[in-house]
Order: sequence, then C-alpha cells, then structure tokens
Amino acid sequence: MKVFAGIDVGAKSVVLAWRQGGRAVGRGTVLQTVEGHRQLVQQLCALGPAHVVLEATGIYYLDLAVALAQAGLPVSVINPKSFHHFAKLKLQGSKTDGIDADLLAEYGERMTPAPWVVPDPALLSLRDLGRQVNRLTATRTQAKNRLHALEARSGTLALLVEDEVQAIADLDRRIQRITQAARELLREHPTLAEQVACLDSATGIAEASAIAILAELCVLPKTLSGTQVARFAGLDVRLCQSGTSVNKASRISKAGNAYLRAALYMPALSAVRYDPRTRAFYEALQRRGKKKLQALCAVMRKMLTGLWACLKTGQSYDSTKLFSEIHLAQA
Repeated sequence: MKVFAGIDVGAKSVVLAWRQGGRAVGRGTVLQTVEGHRQLVQQLCALGPAHVVLEATGIYYLDLAVALAQAGLPVSVINPKSFHHFAKLKLQGSKTDGIDADLLAEYGERMTPAPWVVPDPALLSLRDLGRQVNRLTATRTQAKNRLHALEARSGTLALLVEDEVQAIADLDRRIQRITQAARELLREHPTLAEQVACLDSATGIAEASAIAILAELCVLPKTLSGTQVARFAGLDVRLCQSGTSVNKASRISKAGNAYLRAALYMPALSAVRYDPRTRAFYEALQRRGKKKLQALCAVMRKMLTGLWACLKTGQSYDSTKLFSEIHLAQA
C-alpha cells in the first residue's frame, strides 16, 4: 500500500508523519539542517514509495523540497491557504507541529495534489536576488520616512539625522550590489535576459521592475493560465454575497505572492500615467464607481496577464491586446 507523508517545516526542526492504508502509522522529528534533511530522505526512502506533502510557507521549505525531489521522492508543495481550509473542514481545533504533519499526510491521501517540479538553480538564484532587492527597497523606504519625520522636528539631534542618512546610503549600496549580481546572472543565461527584455518593453516597467517581476514568475510552470497566475499573485477578486442581505464590496484575495504584488505596484502606477490605453481603462473603472486602489489593482491584474503571455510566447508587451479601444474613445 502506498505511503503518504506529511512534513511540517519549522525554523529549527522538521516533523514528519506518515499514513498507510487510511490510518496514521508513525511520526518522527529531525533538525532543520543539511544533516537533518539527509536523515529525513533516508527515513522516507525506507518507508517505500512515499508521496510527500508540505506547505509553501516561510523560507525553509524550499531547500527541503529540493533535497526530497532530487532523491527521487514524489513531492507536492501545496498552498497554505488550501491546507488551512482542509484543517477547518476536518474540524481540527488544536494546532501543533505533529497534528499539522498528520493532516498534511491525510491531505496527500485524500486530495492527491500534483507533483512539484524542481526549478532550475539559476531561476532560484534570480528569485533570491529579486526578493532581497525587494526587501532592501522596502527597508530603504522606511528609513526615508523616518528621516523625513526627524527633519520635520526642530529639536531633532543632528546625530540622528546623520545616522539615518548613512543608513539610506548603505542600503543604496546594498541594492546596487544585489542588482549588479542579478545583471551578471542574466548575462550568463541569455534566455532570462531575453525575458527581461520582453518585460522591459512594457510602458512603466524599467530594468529593476522587470528583474523583480521575472524573479517571481520564472519559477512557475509555463502551463499555468493568466487567471491562475493572477490567483498566484493574490490579485484575483473575492466576492462576498449571500441572498439579499449580504453583498459586501469585492476585493482582491491577497492570498498569494506578496513579492509579485509589490513588484507590480509601481509599474502599474507608471503605466496609468504614461500609457493612454491603460489610463483610459483606469479612468473608466473609476467612472463605474471603483475606488482608485481598486482600479489600480485591476490594472495590475491586466498587466500581469499580458506579461505572463509575453514570457510564454517570447513577444514584446503590447497594451493594445489588453485594453479596449472603447475605453480610449470614451476618455
């Protein structure tokens, strides 16, 4: 009988639980280290043809998933939101690492999730670089806001202002160094460089934004549709309606990749300002009663659909294929 294993990944330890024949069989725990991963692989291989399920949460799951897949074990990396709803469906009130591992094993047995494909190491490196730039940029924005607040006060010590200025300069240097590393990686992989050029052809997207967007999209299976990619980014619209009494305003789910949403935000703002068709679509939504942020999210979703098509086809971005001429005529 096939074995289904669930793995709850933590910062310091990894909890394993496995099922066979419709019932829980055993549990185990290893350290969150390279040696711990090796022990886990040996244990799973000894169980037989085990189908392993783990959540795509935090930063620790990826190395473990790669190690399991490279050992020839079938691995499924599932959306944490999907597992959360599965736990609710099971009426599971308690939450511990062991219980979560048991539930992940049962999820694999009942839901038969699709196998996970190991991304190319170069793509993983690009994603790591893009995310680091994203994090450093957010930290720099916070530092600039702090500097503005300090300079707005008349009694602020000069030392504090100088300290923030130095912190911002240091962040600028770090961002430039990581960006340069991303450029060198692109030069070593012409296919990635061509994809950046495709994204860079869109109005509102410069090199930095193109790298940040590609860093998140390059690891996705090319079989995904535009709708699925929008859901991956958390830009899908969530409705809340029931009968005649419940009819809340629709909003994006945000149950997706926050890095990708952050990378699309400024390009969407620039496209609204400089691309006539994008601006006409944005303004048409506002005339229909949408708030500015709702209209901007719709622009982000449209742009993401177009950018994903560019990556799949190798063609340059063309806003005429995304935004209707009707909106432009009404502008």
